[in-house]
Amino acid sequence: MQTPSEFVTSYALIGQKKAKSPATKLLVLGVLAGFLIGMGAAVTNTAGHALTNPSVAKIVSGLLFPFGLIMVILTGAELFTGNCLITISVMEKKVDLKGMLRNWFYVYLGNFIGSLLLAMACAYSGPMNLNNNGVAVYTMKVAAGKCALTFGNAVVLGILCNVLVCIAVAMSLMSKNTIGRAIGAYLPIAFFVIAGFEHSVANMYYISAGLFATNIPAYVDAATAADLDLSGLTWFNFLVHNLLPVTLGNIIGGCSFGALLWFAHGPQEAPVPVPVVVTDGAQTNAG
Repeated sequence: MQTPSEFVTSYALIGQKKAKSPATKLLVLGVLAGFLIGMGAAVTNTAGHALTNPSVAKIVSGLLFPFGLIMVILTGAELFTGNCLITISVMEKKVDLKGMLRNWFYVYLGNFIGSLLLAMACAYSGPMNLNNNGVAVYTMKVAAGKCALTFGNAVVLGILCNVLVCIAVAMSLMSKNTIGRAIGAYLPIAFFVIAGFEHSVANMYYISAGLFATNIPAYVDAATAADLDLSGLTWFNFLVHNLLPVTLGNIIGGCSFGALLWFAHGPQEAPVPVPVVVTDGAQTNAG
């Protein structure tokens, strides 16, 4: 198990490698991460759709969703939110700002593609038919609720979320065995899900799945029968009122945590030795 100081030193090199990875590799691994995080979201929607107690539904989601991030870490996939820790590499002068932004761009794009592909598959291939289209109705309900967030609330919830995500990534990478990595990632992710914080990549699935579901008449009819208001569930609201502010919040939270780790545990400058002056055979400290 690494100490926080050892983690900062090792992650500075990890971030350097991430920043220099070929664009194609970042994109492909980003698609994989988007798919895996989306899978965690799809599972939580399916498991929680029929639960009438909101607290129980949150707990069930919190117990299941973390396996998405665990799969990301163990497969070496590239997740935008976790890569906010490249801030450590920037602080260590291993990576410049351009290199970090380049990584973010390709990984974020890949995450979006992977999430959208899974959302389309789930919406159009039948999994949402479960319980008389109950999963579809719940998926649209979750998506509409996320689109209704105010810009400020979405930013703050994004900040809180990615502090916990980056803690999960750090704790996981500090471990030297598979079980330790899984346990390290599990609890912080469960906390953010149960608390209701906002994760940009997860929302790429949660909201797009709801949007794709609105294209299927049977799902819309079921939502209407459940008195679900879908007027705010639009691509514009998804991209501008949720994804944009949540992404900004994720960046602020993740980069702030990375900078805090570096400040608290990064390499410290060696103390400047006090010169010794020799006078008449006696040593005295100058100054």
